[in-house]
Amino acid sequence: MNRTLDELPEAFVSHTAISGEVSRAVKAGTLRKLASRLYTKNLDDAPEDVVRRNLWTIVAGYFPGALVADRTAFEAAPASDGSVCLISERGRTIEIPGIVLRPRRGSGPTTSDMPFVEGLYLSSRTRAYLQNLRPSRARGGRVPRTLPQAQIEEELDRLIRRSGEPTVKQLRDEARAVAAELGLEEEAARLDALIGTLLGTRRSELDSPLARARSRGNAYDPDRMELFHKLHRALRDHPPTVRSAPHRDGQGRATLAFFEAYFSNFVEGTEFLVDEAVRIVFDGEIPQRRPADARDVVGTWRLVSDPQEMTRTPRDPAELTNLLRSRHRHIMSGRPEMRPGEFKDAANKAGGTHFVLPDLVSGTLERGFSLYRSLESPFARAVYMMFLVAEVHPFADGNGRVARVMMNAELVTAGEERIIIPTAYRNNYLAALRALSRTDRRPQPLIDMLNYAQRWTLAVGWTSLRETQRELEACHAFLDPDEAESEGKRLRMPAGTTQPSPSIS
Repeated sequence: MNRTLDELPEAFVSHTAISGEVSRAVKAGTLRKLASRLYTKNLDDAPEDVVRRNLWTIVAGYFPGALVADRTAFEAAPASDGSVCLISERGRTIEIPGIVLRPRRGSGPTTSDMPFVEGLYLSSRTRAYLQNLRPSRARGGRVPRTLPQAQIEEELDRLIRRSGEPTVKQLRDEARAVAAELGLEEEAARLDALIGTLLGTRRSELDSPLARARSRGNAYDPDRMELFHKLHRALRDHPPTVRSAPHRDGQGRATLAFFEAYFSNFVEGTEFLVDEAVRIVFDGEIPQRRPADARDVVGTWRLVSDPQEMTRTPRDPAELTNLLRSRHRHIMSGRPEMRPGEFKDAANKAGGTHFVLPDLVSGTLERGFSLYRSLESPFARAVYMMFLVAEVHPFADGNGRVARVMMNAELVTAGEERIIIPTAYRNNYLAALRALSRTDRRPQPLIDMLNYAQRWTLAVGWTSLRETQRELEACHAFLDPDEAESEGKRLRMPAGTTQPSPSIS
């Protein structure tokens, strides 16, 4: 191949200076033609793949110095039908494999627009908002050049969630200046009305449910709602299983509640020896060096051992909020700095997971509750409720304990066995949560993990503190999960059962 052609990229647009060499290379079989003036050195890969890899080089070849505009300025990628929208002083629509280049006339790049790749320009964020508020219609089976208003509203909502109200107000101010330069005053007025409505200072018609919720002061986290829908669908498909709680005498009920509180706190890092916890719960001994930790255990115990409290489940979003606040207040009473019973006022995270922002907590809980109501089995409602609370993380601390109380209240209310997460099973529990919330958004590991934990809870005797402690030791329940894993030990079913502990992968 000629040296000039060797220096060209994998795919390129031919021009007069090289057209002769290109023609000879095509005849020699060292180049192939993909579309009018479009060639590639790649003789094997599908034309659509070659075009996608070299998209902006090809765009610049057909439309040098063009401005990436309209919907493409937002998406920074071809639309669902392959459309790439541009502003260029010359040219017409060009179809190439998998892509349609759609130029239109208009004002070229201004000082507010950004240099892009290969000599192209990208519309500034402000200009992109204004451009996409221009009405457009689908023609010839192609998507409209501009995004629907609902999508613009959702982009504005996302901007508020990620960057705060000052940023969207700055956008509104910048839009007035850009509009005056480009003759987009009408679009700037529409943007002003949308932003004002989202912030609750104006009233205009909104198309997006997400935007309407924010305008009512009930904004929610749409990414979390996607997770809740995934879990909801998986739970609806999960075969219903009824595991009725056996009759237990007073000592048996107290034993079960004690270990529920003990393990629930251990999962969160509040660690006591069993004998220490017994003295804290039943003898009222509060260790001077760890009074707050001791009160966490006592607060959890008082909730889970109260038969009336554990049959309270929410009938509407307001009752959900009241239950969460009340239960958090009981558990965290020894930590006034954590504002017991009050939703968080600062963002929180665990590891790499960033939880729902404070101003989205109430709206996300309300929106999530709408899915909870349609679940039929107690187990499904229990799993969903636990994940809803854990993923929203409405409090500064104590969220996991509150989530597990909410979970078990669903089961107790229906007369079914509780779910206890012993120390040895902590890593399985956390891995299953991450599989849905962070890793690859799979709900099944969470369902399988809690399903096994309920079977295990049902299989344990819970007869008395000492007897149960020995039984739990035989099950490896108290083992540190990291040490257990290094020693090849897993949580075992009690003697007489043979169900293996599932792994979370």
